Amino acid sequence: MNKLKLIIRREFIAKVRNKSFIMMTFLSPIILVGMGFLIYFLTQKNDEKIKEIVYVDNSGMFSKEDFRDTKTIKYIDYSALGVALTKKKVEEGNYYGALLIPKQDSLELLAKSIEFYSKDSPGMSVISSLENKIEQKIRNEKLNSFGIDLEKIKASKINTDIKMLNFSGEESSKLINGLKIGVGAISGYLLMMFVIIYGSSVMRSVIEEKTSRIIEIIVSSVKPFQLMLGKILGNASAGLLQFLIWGIIIFVISTVASAVFGVDMAEMQSARIPAEQMDAVKQATAGDKGQLIIQEILKLPLLKMFVLFIFYFLGGFMLYSSLFAAVGAAVDNETDTQQFMLPIMLPLILGVYVGFATVINDPHGSIAVLFSHIPFTSPIVMLMRVPFGVSWTELIISMTLLLVTFVFMVWLAAKIYRVGILMYGKKPTYKDLYKWLKYKG
Repeated sequence: MNKLKLIIRREFIAKVRNKSFIMMTFLSPIILVGMGFLIYFLTQKNDEKIKEIVYVDNSGMFSKEDFRDTKTIKYIDYSALGVALTKKKVEEGNYYGALLIPKQDSLELLAKSIEFYSKDSPGMSVISSLENKIEQKIRNEKLNSFGIDLEKIKASKINTDIKMLNFSGEESSKLINGLKIGVGAISGYLLMMFVIIYGSSVMRSVIEEKTSRIIEIIVSSVKPFQLMLGKILGNASAGLLQFLIWGIIIFVISTVASAVFGVDMAEMQSARIPAEQMDAVKQATAGDKGQLIIQEILKLPLLKMFVLFIFYFLGGFMLYSSLFAAVGAAVDNETDTQQFMLPIMLPLILGVYVGFATVINDPHGSIAVLFSHIPFTSPIVMLMRVPFGVSWTELIISMTLLLVTFVFMVWLAAKIYRVGILMYGKKPTYKDLYKWLKYKG
């Protein structure tokens, strides 16, 4: 145990004293927050540009009321100029585009014969907005032709608001599910990034010591199993410290920047959300519902989520790091690692995709439950499921399987490690790895 502690301490100190580690610890959050402000600034600037769209209505059906100006789009009626002259003026001028509405004998033909001309490819949001305006107008005309009173249709519309309650009678919020999805998705994504960054760091550390022949001196006094486990735990500790510092710096910078520059952080997050969705969010959070959401957040098992996050975070990292360490011991340089990386990365990627595809739609479905028990995917999928409430029975099964698999994989990887760490000048194959696993002693 003393030797293991020394190895962990050595790996931790070597990692945190590294200049690139120190630079990235303080630069990464600054760059991340800076990119967020830059995206916000560019989005605001992009929205300030007014798009001028001219339209020629030969059908006589549309009016200025149907093409109302917005903050970013201004509509100009060029019906009097005709199609040919309008197309020429738009092509020579600085207009965004020209909408041409021909005269047709039927509404069906009219809906399929409208054209939009522009110098550059128009944005999909602009085209979708135009299509919605035209569809609404043609639909109203169609209803009028059937003798249906539009005012009665408008009066018949009723907004439905389904209240969400549990069996004890406590009211919940519709937005809380989105919050749970967000927390789970961020947790799973962070774990994947953590494994990729620090798992590769463990592998590179092993390769460097192997190629410098320092490892030959180290293994004379330390068992390969202890050396590999110490490297994994040392790098995990350094990684957690870096993540903690990142979180503190990002919070401080965001708070100070929003206070100094008067930027609303919630507005930054919603800068790229369509106006219709934002209206729905504002309506959902109006009145007492904002307070309800806060209460709902406090009802989440925050302590349980934090403890499980740490467990699966470390469990998943150490499981994959043992494989990275085994690969590092088997090869002489990073180029030779490529053939072994795909089998390691596939379960990790699968966990992310399965999590997003199944947990969002049905967090307690059979597929989500199955992959939250499989050790190679459970750290990601289970982290996504935890905010939705998972029974302790499921958690104990999942956690036990992860621990058992981790111990087994460390034992298995150590068998490759103890042979491969002293092998030089030979590019290993999967057949060689299998032989190393069968070696005794």
